[in-house]
Amino acid sequence: MISFTVMAITFGVVFLAELPDKTALAGLMLGTRYRASYVFAGVAAAFAVHVALAIAAGSVLTLLPHRLVQAVVGLLFLAGALMLLLKRGDGDADSVKPPADQSFWKVSGAGFMLILVAEFGDLTQIMTANLAARYDNPVSVGVGAVLALWAVAAIGILGGRTLMRYVPLRLITRVAAGLMLVLAGVSLYEALA
Repeated sequence: MISFTVMAITFGVVFLAELPDKTALAGLMLGTRYRASYVFAGVAAAFAVHVALAIAAGSVLTLLPHRLVQAVVGLLFLAGALMLLLKRGDGDADSVKPPADQSFWKVSGAGFMLILVAEFGDLTQIMTANLAARYDNPVSVGVGAVLALWAVAAIGILGGRTLMRYVPLRLITRVAAGLMLVLAGVSLYEALA
């Protein structure tokens, strides 16, 4: 039986936890370069997979070695920051050059893989597993979590499009790289502490 109360609680908890997370940053960066609907399709599919895993696994995900997960996430953030900082642009650094292949499968696949890797073992996935175990209502928790994650992704993707109208790409790239470096540092610190 679907419980709108459990869905609303799950939505609120997951939305607030994911809003300041790396998903909005990833969506923002992808949204500046690719067609928003293609990016959202890939990101939405990845989040559906994450929620399904969290619901199916229940509280088992909390048993994963937290330090190992944090170390991998930290290294991925560091690699992403270095890629952004070392990328050489051709021509005007503030112009957005369309990628060579903006097909649906390439763009949505890139969004899917980015979120699938970056969000594995994330706090919201663990929270979703815990909420499913607590309320013993996997459908309501799953729907609430998926809708919350999709809402955050949409905000990030659309925010990237809007931001490009007012802020130069070079600045967005440097800020994103800086945030990734901070997140890498925090993740690696948690892995070693």
